[in-house]
Amino acid sequence: MRRRPVLIAAGATVAVGLVAYVAASAVVYDRLTRVPGVCHPDSAANSPTSFVVSEPPGFDVAPYLMPAPESVTIPSRDAAISVSGWFIAADDPGAPVVLVVHGHTSCKRDRTVLLPAGMLYRGGFSVLLIDLRDHGDSSREDGRYAGGTDEYRDVLGAWDWLQEDRGFDARRIGLVGISLGAATALIAAGETPALAATWADSSYADIRVAIRAELALNGYPTFLEQGGLLMARLFTGDDLAARSPLESVRRLGGRPLAIVHGEADGRLSAAYSRELAAAATGAGARVETWFIPGAEHVEAMFLHPGEYERRLVGFFDAALGDGQAAS
Repeated sequence: MRRRPVLIAAGATVAVGLVAYVAASAVVYDRLTRVPGVCHPDSAANSPTSFVVSEPPGFDVAPYLMPAPESVTIPSRDAAISVSGWFIAADDPGAPVVLVVHGHTSCKRDRTVLLPAGMLYRGGFSVLLIDLRDHGDSSREDGRYAGGTDEYRDVLGAWDWLQEDRGFDARRIGLVGISLGAATALIAAGETPALAATWADSSYADIRVAIRAELALNGYPTFLEQGGLLMARLFTGDDLAARSPLESVRRLGGRPLAIVHGEADGRLSAAYSRELAAAATGAGARVETWFIPGAEHVEAMFLHPGEYERRLVGFFDAALGDGQAAS
């Protein structure tokens, strides 16, 4: 007779705990995935013709400024999404093109994409910078970032557009991703065997590991990982674990891949990129790596711009051809 009250009390405790877990997961998911829709305030006035690099002090952007871009609207592979872009054509109409992808809560106005775009343009490439869905001037879908598992279709829409609208051969189109944009770029490359070459600066590898790290970085318990995945399905229908850069690089075959990461990165660990490099190499990809001592998150391009430009332009010269390697 005493057992029933005990079981009822235990069941009530479990129910309360479950409700608390779901509520906490919903709050944390909302906070960590929400995208403001606009770029960082210090990037609002940036453009290819004029942008600012405040750190390190005295950084000279003049060599990397580009002509006024053509503003373009590009259909994503998801029909309801329109992607906003800037296209800057190389002086040589036969030059290859590189598509540049920003990271979480960033946009095409951010210095971390404008600087490598300027390096590539200076090296003789056409460039296309895009805003992923829910970022910058592109369509607002649900106001949340999906870790690249939805956004990769925006990248592939832009890749399609470069071929269909601008006449580029797929073998002459490269892809640059920065930070969480690198993860998106790697997923896109894994989904599309014809995507020629990818440069990934400061990516995560396994999305579940990245979710746990993001929780810890923001002071939340890592056991909320499963709750976060569930909330994504309930809030937006996103399956955050459906795709992962670590699985994608295993499908690159013999394609060229460059992996760049600062050793002092406190945002996304350099261990992620080492894992990506090992997986890609094991699967037969042609992998170049550059791990930069003392560099924090996506900081290599600012601390070592000459070396970054030499490697970046040289990589795409070799992968796509017809460039002019930086001296």
